[in-house]
Amino acid sequence: MKDAATKSYSKKGEKIVAMNHEAIERGANEYHKVNVPESWKNAVDEAKADVALEGNADTVAYVKNFLNPCNKYKGNDLPVSAFVDLGMEDGTAPAGSSAYEKRCIAIDIPEWNPQNCIQCNFCSYVCPHAVIRPVALTEEEAANAPASQKYKDMTGMPGMKFAMTISAMDCSGCGSCAQVCPGMKGEKALVMKPMETQLQSQEGFDYGRKIGPKQEVIDKFKETTVKGSQFKQPLLEFSGACAGCGETPYAKLVTQLFGDRMYIANATGCSSIWGGSAPATPYTRNEKGHGPAWSNSLFEDNAEFGYGMTLAQKAIRGRLAEYVEEIAASDKSSAELKEACKNYLDTFSDSKLNRAATDALIPELEKAAAAGCELSQKALKDKDFLAKKSMWIFGGDGWAYDIGFGGLDHVIASGENVNILVFDTEVYSNTGGQASKSTPIGSVAQFAATGKATKKKDLPAIAMSYGYVYVAHVAMGADYNQCIKAFAEAESYDGPSLIIAYAPCINHGIKGGMSIAQREEKKAVEAGYWQNFRYDPRLKEEGKNPFHLDSKAPTASYRDFIMGEVRYNSLTRAFPERAEKLFTEAEKVAKENYEHLEKLSKGEIAE
Repeated sequence: MKDAATKSYSKKGEKIVAMNHEAIERGANEYHKVNVPESWKNAVDEAKADVALEGNADTVAYVKNFLNPCNKYKGNDLPVSAFVDLGMEDGTAPAGSSAYEKRCIAIDIPEWNPQNCIQCNFCSYVCPHAVIRPVALTEEEAANAPASQKYKDMTGMPGMKFAMTISAMDCSGCGSCAQVCPGMKGEKALVMKPMETQLQSQEGFDYGRKIGPKQEVIDKFKETTVKGSQFKQPLLEFSGACAGCGETPYAKLVTQLFGDRMYIANATGCSSIWGGSAPATPYTRNEKGHGPAWSNSLFEDNAEFGYGMTLAQKAIRGRLAEYVEEIAASDKSSAELKEACKNYLDTFSDSKLNRAATDALIPELEKAAAAGCELSQKALKDKDFLAKKSMWIFGGDGWAYDIGFGGLDHVIASGENVNILVFDTEVYSNTGGQASKSTPIGSVAQFAATGKATKKKDLPAIAMSYGYVYVAHVAMGADYNQCIKAFAEAESYDGPSLIIAYAPCINHGIKGGMSIAQREEKKAVEAGYWQNFRYDPRLKEEGKNPFHLDSKAPTASYRDFIMGEVRYNSLTRAFPERAEKLFTEAEKVAKENYEHLEKLSKGEIAE
């Protein structure tokens, strides 16, 4: 057994091998007999009354009749009629069911100390599972809060209180929040404590969810800032992603910015697993019932799938716009209806402003329809399609760089207004860690056991070569502001956009674990391993340089950075000479890459 452990784990270092040997020794010498009571032979489950569930009726019915049986391993007992009764025969499922699971899987969860909190909201910004959220409270709401919920005077909002709420039962215990917390005077506002001492924090979290976001607070701090964005409801919550996941913080942020009007086409991979694994659905809805419409087709055709969704929206809304134009031009239309039509058409291509214009238009159309206007009746039949949607395509690097690249290239070349978000883990994460064309030189992965010999594919350069594609290279932990700025710019651009987001993964074998994933992103940029930049075609139209390099010149050691991850340092033990050769080449490539980007930013060479 020890020989097998040595063979399996030698690449992970002597410490890991020794720990496995110790476990084998203890297993052989410390086992003891456990006497099982005779009565256990006939043990039966205790009868429990159904818990009353609150929320959207369709989601509650889904949880009672599908999710709960599946989580009790009784999914095979469900008859076909169960799916029909829930309206699932077409493959759809209601949003927001993950909120009902309450898995309680964390050993330690964060405890909030308001005395040390500067109200930056960094903790909420980086949380992979949306379990820690700031809440703005009025004096009355604060007075009615559970006794266990702490709060303090809110900075910048006189008369209001600030509370950081934590869902103990949904937390995965990764500790990302505590890692990024700046605290005050050397003391952090978040400290990881045993779950059993923090369960009462669930009361405050549940209370905060009922209160919901306050528009005046969002307007004060601006939703496109790091702090302000976190006062908006995340519409991706409590997923099954790994603790400390590097992908979900990006997806969660997108839903906070645009989730109430999003369509998502998701490539098969990690993001489709944490995004839509039966029976739970982590994408959810706001108080108006609006949330991301999410769908997964296949691995290889996701870009085309999302492109088709975009063209369908364009065709339907084009027809509806013709109806609205005719209604606006009609002498029979009221002044209020004409004004509503004008506002709708003026904001037609703006997904944020068009939502409000649509909400104002629909009541006027309903009045006209009741009076016999046939065009208004036609428009109302497809009223869910009136508002401009924010079209997104999600996927990992295995999809974007490899199997789905042809489709991705076709979509960005089309010039259509669609946004693509690539979660770049530099490896096929979901299928066990195979090398992709995103895998850098020297990295060990399946199909690259001796370290990958070729450099990473330059997907951003390919996209920028078109000249009309918005491109961003981001690493959240390295620059919170640059990340959210890139998302806002990409969505506002009336054309194709591509955001490539660096996402540390459990497959990387980070020393210190996934709790320091955000710090790892920062170290990657400081070492010149990853670069943050943005390419905005609109600037070219203004006579400005469309390329902006957001990363400073490397200040840390490239070699020290990669040696902090097993995917690299394992090569030095298995093939030391090859490791030295590949790592030297990798450093050279990284240096040349930064120098090239620096020249682009100075306008010394064309993009």
